[in-house]
This record gives sequence, C-alpha cells and structure tokens, in this order.
Amino acid sequence: MSDINDLAWWQEQTQFLVQEVEDLACQLSFEQQRQAILRPYLVPKVKRGIIGKSRYAVKLRADIKAAAESTAPVLLFGEPGLEKDNMAALIHFGSNRRKEAMVKVNCATLQTNGQELFGRAGAALGLLAALGQGTLLLNNIQELPESLFPAIAALIETGQYRPLSPPGEALAPLQSHQARIIAITETIVPPLNKLFCQTIKIPPLRVRKADIEDYVYYYLGLICQAKRLATIPVTAEALRKLQAYDFPNNLRELSNLVERAVTQLQGSRQITEEILWPSQSKKQQFRWNLLNPYPALRRFLRSAWWPDRLNYGVTLWAFAAIVALLFLGPQHRLDNLALNLFWAWWWPLVLLAFPLVGRLWCAVCPFMIYGEITQQLFLRLRPLGLKKWPRQAAETWGGWFLFGLFTLILLWEDLWNLPDTAYLSACLLLLITAGAMIFSALFERRFWCRYLCPIGGMNGLFAKLAVTELRAQQGTCSAECSTYQCYKGGPRKGEGQETLGCPLYSHPAQLEDNRDCVLCMTCLKACPHRSVEFNLRPPAIELWTTHRPRDYEVALLFLLLGNVFLHRLPELCWQGGLNLDLQAFGPHALAAVLALALPVVLPLGAYQLVPCCPTGTKVSFVNLAYGYLPLVWAGNLAYYLHLGLGEAGTILPLTIHTFGGSAESWPVLTAHPAVIAFLQGCVLLLGALWSMFITQKLGKQSFRRLLPQHVTICLFLGAFWRLII
Repeated sequence: MSDINDLAWWQEQTQFLVQEVEDLACQLSFEQQRQAILRPYLVPKVKRGIIGKSRYAVKLRADIKAAAESTAPVLLFGEPGLEKDNMAALIHFGSNRRKEAMVKVNCATLQTNGQELFGRAGAALGLLAALGQGTLLLNNIQELPESLFPAIAALIETGQYRPLSPPGEALAPLQSHQARIIAITETIVPPLNKLFCQTIKIPPLRVRKADIEDYVYYYLGLICQAKRLATIPVTAEALRKLQAYDFPNNLRELSNLVERAVTQLQGSRQITEEILWPSQSKKQQFRWNLLNPYPALRRFLRSAWWPDRLNYGVTLWAFAAIVALLFLGPQHRLDNLALNLFWAWWWPLVLLAFPLVGRLWCAVCPFMIYGEITQQLFLRLRPLGLKKWPRQAAETWGGWFLFGLFTLILLWEDLWNLPDTAYLSACLLLLITAGAMIFSALFERRFWCRYLCPIGGMNGLFAKLAVTELRAQQGTCSAECSTYQCYKGGPRKGEGQETLGCPLYSHPAQLEDNRDCVLCMTCLKACPHRSVEFNLRPPAIELWTTHRPRDYEVALLFLLLGNVFLHRLPELCWQGGLNLDLQAFGPHALAAVLALALPVVLPLGAYQLVPCCPTGTKVSFVNLAYGYLPLVWAGNLAYYLHLGLGEAGTILPLTIHTFGGSAESWPVLTAHPAVIAFLQGCVLLLGALWSMFITQKLGKQSFRRLLPQHVTICLFLGAFWRLII
C-alpha cells in the first residue's frame, strides 16, 4: 500500500513538473512572441535631459516631472526638430513604469484598420496586448488615418480597444489595456487633443535664445568626444550670430550646424562667425554691419560728440541765430542768409540724405533740442514726473494729426509765399518748436517727434528708402540682456554707457522699418553686448520684407506727391489752359487744394485696373501705394535741385550783403542751367525706375498684370518732367 501511495505521489509530482515545464514553455513562447512584436518599436533609453537655464527650460523640466509622477495620458505639442520623442522618453523613464517597455509608433505608417495596435482576435497579438504596463508613444498623431480616430479616441478615453475580427465573424469583445499613452503632435487635432489630461507645449528654440550656448557646447562635447578631439571654443561673435537666427528646424538644425562647423574647422582652433554662418531671416538678409570694419565709426557714434555736444554746442545756438536773423534781417531770400540756408540748403540736403542715412536729421533737429530743454525744466518743477504716452490713441490718430498739420503748412507756404518771406518762415519754425516744447512739457521723451511732428512724419516716410539702418540682434537681446537699457535707460553696465533710453521708445531689435529710428545711437551707447548694428543694406528692402503699411502714411505720401504740383502751380494752370487769377486769395486757395488732392485719383484708378492674382487675392492699395515713394522723393528733390545748385552757391556774398557789407568781390559757385536740368532728369528717371521695381516687389504679380501701375508712374514722370525741367 505504501508503494502504491509513493507511486501516486511521484506521478503527481511528475505531472506537476510537466505542467510547470509546459507553462514555462508557454510563457517563454509568449515572451518571445511579445519581444518580437515590441522590438521594432522599442525606445531603449533617454538621449539627453533638458539643457539650459532659461525660464522656458525650467518650466519644461517641471512639466515633465509632473507628467512622470502621473499616469494620465499626455500630449506633447511643438514644432518639428524639438526632440519631442526624447521628452516622452524622459516622462516614461522618470516614472514608476521605467522597468517596463516603451514603444514608439509612427501614426503616418499605421494601417487604416490599426492591426499593429489592436491585433487580431484568436491570432497575432497587437502592440497593446504585448506592451502590458509599458508606455505607448503615438508619434505625429496629426498624421493618424481618419478611420482610426474613433478607435484611438476610445482607447484614450475609456482605456479599451477591440481586436480585429476575421471577415464574416462577429465583433471581438472589448479588451482593456494597462499601457500609458503619450502622443506627439505638431498641429492641433481637435477630435483628439481634448482627450488628453495634460498637454505640454515644447517651446521652440527661437524663444529659448539663452539656452543656445548651452546646447552648442553640449553638442560640441559629444562630437569632440566621438572624434577624440580637445574641447573647441566658440567665439562670442559666432554665438551672437546663432542667437540672431530663428532656427526653423530647431534643435535638429542646431545640431547639424555645430557638426558641420566642426567638420569645416580645417585646423582652426576655434569656431568663428565665418565658420558658423546660418541662413538669415528677412531682418538680416543682405546686411553688412559697418561698425565691424570701421571701429573709428563706432567710437565716434558712442562718443559724447554724437549727438549731444553737436546739439547743445552748435545747433542750439545756430537755430536761435537763424530765427533772429529771419525776424530782424532782410525779408527776401535773395537778401537774407537765413532764408537761403533754410530753402536753398536745408531742403535739398535733407532730401539727398534720406536714401543714405534715413531719418538722421531728427537726431540733430533743433525743435526737439528746445523740447528736451523744456522737458528738463519741467521735470525739476514737477516732482511727480511726466505723463506716460497714450500709445493707442497716438498710433490711431497721431499720423492723421501730422498729416493735417503738414497740409496746412504746405498751403501756408504757397498762399503766403513763405520761401520769400523771412518773418513768416521764422513763424513756421517757431510754431513747430512750440509744439515740441509743449508736448515735451506734458509727456516723457520725444512724444512729439514720434507721433505728431510734420517734419518727422515726412522724414520717417522717406527714411524707408535708406541704404542704412540701425538694428539689434534679436537673439542676443533675448538671450543675454535682462535690463533693456537701450530701451528703458539705466546705469553703466560693462561697456554699455549710462543713458536715459531711446528717446522714441523704440527697441532696436523690434524695429520693422526706419520710421521710428532717428539714429541718435543711444541704444549703441547703452548696449553692453555689442548687439546693436549699423547696417548697410539694399535700399528700401524693408518695403517688401518687414514693412507694415499704414493708412496715414499713404495719405502723407500722396500729399507730398501733390506738393510737387503745388510748387509749380502757375505753370500747371498755364499748361492746363486754366485762366485762374492766382493773385486773388480765393482762386489761389482753391487751386492749391486741388493740386494737393487730385493727384491721388490717378493711382486709385490704376489700382482698380490691376487684376487679381490667379488665386483670387489682390494686394491692398495701401500696401501697393508705397511703390510711388521713390518717385515722390525724386519729384521733390528735382524741384529743390535748382535752388541747391543755384542760389545755395551765393551764400558767401549773401552773408556779407545780409549784414550790410559790399559783396561784389565775393565768389559765387553755381551750376549751369543745362547741368541742373540734366541732374533733375536723372533724378526723375531714377525715381521712376525705382518705383517700378518696388511696385513689382510689392505687387507680387507679373509685369503685365501691374501694367496700370507702371503706366501711372510713367504719366507722373512725364508731368514732373514737363513742369520741373
């Protein structure tokens, strides 16, 4: 009996061992099958952590840590090239699931029935069944086939899925999964995004400028370690160039850029700006910083001579002398030195300066010098300080105010013959100075200069044509600067000087055109990081790259276009067969208003004839109107050239004659009328061709489609030629 019991026991043990072996074999087979399913999709490890010390990097670390401590589905949202899959790996390997598998599935390559994910009932396992408690990473979920949207939504929302059934059979029962789901997307997917409990937005590299240096040295360390090289330093100029670039492909592009730079070293001991030279954004296209090859220019522009000593040592007193001479001296231009300086010297020279140095005149403008003196006096009398700018109201109505003021000045000039009446010219100068002083006593900085000054409005308009510009490297400013002393003002810092900040409240890194920069170089003096650049550029390039059109600027443009006809009103009436008595105030005023207002009719009519693009869109008239800007500049300059090349050359004898001396023996330097006419014709032709070129760039259509605009430019050219030459 005992032997029988022992035999039974051994049989049970044998059966138990056989069952154990079979179970182990089944488990091994299942594990092999599971590993075979997971292996092509496995994420083995984290590539790197979050690099950088910026507030964006700090927040991103906190978001990833919070996501790792949770079990809820996570959506990672960001631009291409941000290593979002690595962020997902950080979440998984930082969680308590780190010992489980993590798989990455590219949604663009999934079958439309989702067989890889869900498997088939009674047949091959799907990824979800094989994954267990691991993490499923759905990469580029925005490319998911639309037929899978309901199944993926149910998977995220309910945690259940249905394996595929063989054709003709009933639906397989729902199954639950234990995996955690993380999704990556580059665009908003409304049906799915709302299902995720946590969304982490990965900031692009262009807003993390402060982290670029850390990333560069990290990539350099990896590359140098792989190539067994010593650590390669990067120059400060090269880093600033990187920080000025927007990196549309983000970290992927930066990594490739650093690797290419190491390859291109060719014996150099450091990575310089010339080696590390990415493509440039619109703000940096075709720019050459004049301050680098000409350090003497940098020293002068950062010195006290520009513009303070020039303003308060020369311009302040010269302006007072000129105004006094206009009131007390002879009243006709051929007898008064001050009138000669104002009409025969200032106007031609300032018009010639616009294509070269833009709004430079405003840096030495006497109106705002007296405004600044008034402001300092009122600051001493008013301890609470001056008012803040009403920016919204000024942006909306300031341009129209200066347009109206400029209109009144032009009518006053023509109806009362200001160019040949000294005391009225003095009154004009004093009125503009009074405006600057009044608004300087009310508001901080140069509120009048930026928004309300009629001369400043004209200067800002023509400054768009300049071949120079003052800008700052946006990346350097956002990465290295935390004080914005160029904008707000502040104490000395590094090589940056103590300043009161930009008088026009313009940040040089945010400028889109030359309209709000007077080249006072305050930002250049204040910047401790050498971010500010004085660039040489293609003339007027901002008009078709970064420029923002404004209604009141276009109104001022056509007002200045009408001003060319207003200057030649008698000839215009005579050639048009109009028998008007311009000696009478009423007819003269009516003719002057019509001369200023009617020229805009022709561009408006031409615009109506311009067809739409094949896509059905059409550039707005306000934007396309800037194409006339070079022609308007050329027409005004051509008119004043006869004064600049004629009367301006009589300044020596005129100076002696103004103060009662005999000027017969003093030399006179004037151009021959034929030379003046030749130069006027060249200027007008240049303006017309330049306008056609800019019109093509702005219109973005073929020459034939923009033909009405080009014909209008030619008509204005013919009218200017007939009236001026």
